[in-house]
Amino acid sequence: MTTLLLAAHGSRDPRFDVTARRVADAVRVALPAVRVELAYLDLTAPLISDVLAELAGEVVVVPLLFGDGFHSKTDLPALLDDAVAANPALRVRQTPVVGRYSPVPALADRLTESGLNGDDAVLMLAVGSSDAGSDASVIERGHELSGVLGLPVRTVFATRLGRDGAVVHDAVDALLAAGASRIAVSPLFLSAGLLTDRVERYLDAMNVPMFVAAPVAEHPCLVRAVTRLYAAAVAAEPAPIGG
Repeated sequence: MTTLLLAAHGSRDPRFDVTARRVADAVRVALPAVRVELAYLDLTAPLISDVLAELAGEVVVVPLLFGDGFHSKTDLPALLDDAVAANPALRVRQTPVVGRYSPVPALADRLTESGLNGDDAVLMLAVGSSDAGSDASVIERGHELSGVLGLPVRTVFATRLGRDGAVVHDAVDALLAAGASRIAVSPLFLSAGLLTDRVERYLDAMNVPMFVAAPVAEHPCLVRAVTRLYAAAVAAEPAPIGG
């Protein structure tokens, strides 16, 4: 049986590891016959290279990333190449990021769970990228979320907030000026963490009516994305790295 390795970014915030482990547990429930491992690109143990050093045979690596930028296109492939060079018993293939399948149903559910109403407007938070295509796909998710909810949505990249949170201020001011009575914050993040906390501090300082929905975490939408990517990789049997 081919091993499924979930590749998450990692964080200095311990909440990230707790959430990622819940995701891995949910994937194990969905794929009870598959060995599922979790590892991180950086900042959190175990690192991807360490986990791959202990594996052999076929491994499908599914990136737990919503954007398709540097980490998925450069950073992770380089780690996989190095791991295979160090461990010739490995045959590794990397799938597209989980963001290939729309996370919008998960975002909509998290907002609804938090009490979204028809007078709200949504501030969607995401991780920015140096890859313009990745950022464009995230912005498109915001448009998609707006269409699903029938509410205005502004996308803010939590890695690019401007001086003193100017980007957050401008987005919130625009949503309120358009008639919103409350700001609903929708994190396109696997987990709460330092970046989402930073945005929340700026919002708290603005003293506007708001609430913050939960991150995507182990939402069934994400678990389905993982299982679909794994199944497609196993069925396609593309030329793996190594072997």
